[in-house]
Amino acid sequence: MLTGSDSSLIQEARVRFPGRRGKADIVNFHMYPLSFRELVDLKHPSLKSPSIELLFKEWDQYLLHGGYITAINDMAEYGYITNSTLSTYSDWIRGDMLKRGKQEHYLKEILIAIIKRYTSQVTWNALSKELSIDHHKTVSDYVILLEEMDAVFIQSALLEDKLCAAPKKARKIVFGDPFIFHAIHAWLEPDKQYFQNQMVSLLADSDWKAKLTEATAITLYRRYYSTFYIKSEGEVDIAYIYKGHFFPIEIKWTNQLRTTDLKQILKYKNGKILTKRLIADKFNHLETEPLPLALWELKGENNKISQ
Repeated sequence: MLTGSDSSLIQEARVRFPGRRGKADIVNFHMYPLSFRELVDLKHPSLKSPSIELLFKEWDQYLLHGGYITAINDMAEYGYITNSTLSTYSDWIRGDMLKRGKQEHYLKEILIAIIKRYTSQVTWNALSKELSIDHHKTVSDYVILLEEMDAVFIQSALLEDKLCAAPKKARKIVFGDPFIFHAIHAWLEPDKQYFQNQMVSLLADSDWKAKLTEATAITLYRRYYSTFYIKSEGEVDIAYIYKGHFFPIEIKWTNQLRTTDLKQILKYKNGKILTKRLIADKFNHLETEPLPLALWELKGENNKISQ
């Protein structure tokens, strides 16, 4: 059995063991932090059907500690996440990048640029023009390596007729878990009381909470399905592939739903809107659903396993 945090190293090691993979149908398992459902089940094991109020409360917590047990335990024991826990995970990312011969100052520049454009569409060229890095391929090499480490997820636009990534369209880059976002941000913006001064204020900012909610929803769906976004006349946050079809989902973490903001997803008959409302409803012909409930119910059918 080969295990480790450096997935790119594991992939290279597998090549060196031809014929030694066994005869099982499934031999590769992708280990993720706890999903939102797993987090709720861990904290409330006796509840088979948690209330919507509880799910919203736990969603707020999940946006802080994500699925990482160390951070979850910090919140349970102290009521906040310690700087040492945040440093442990940023040090892992920095250390693995340095082991691969990457430059720390380039890494810092790229991570700052990702946060600056969080949940927005970016191209490698556009990113490189804002940095001291000379070539866009250097930027893409760094980000792709971060994705191989599960630190980030690169969400491509969907080619709707072919159900695959649109190679010429911009991408979105989000961190693989909300806690990883905070760990990186704590490294970039050091503060002796980071939790109180930075994390809490970020979630108190409605724009940032909406961005973290969208990014977290994206990474939870990608655990189970091939996941893209749609860019046409308008934009749709998530389009996941299931049994030869794509299913569009819009994240609206706002108090009001407006047709002008939803013009693209309203073009689809099978779309769904995930909201901050406490009850399910309909908007035009589409169903709306409380986002924490939808993500608590999210399950997949493949060999990606969370631990």
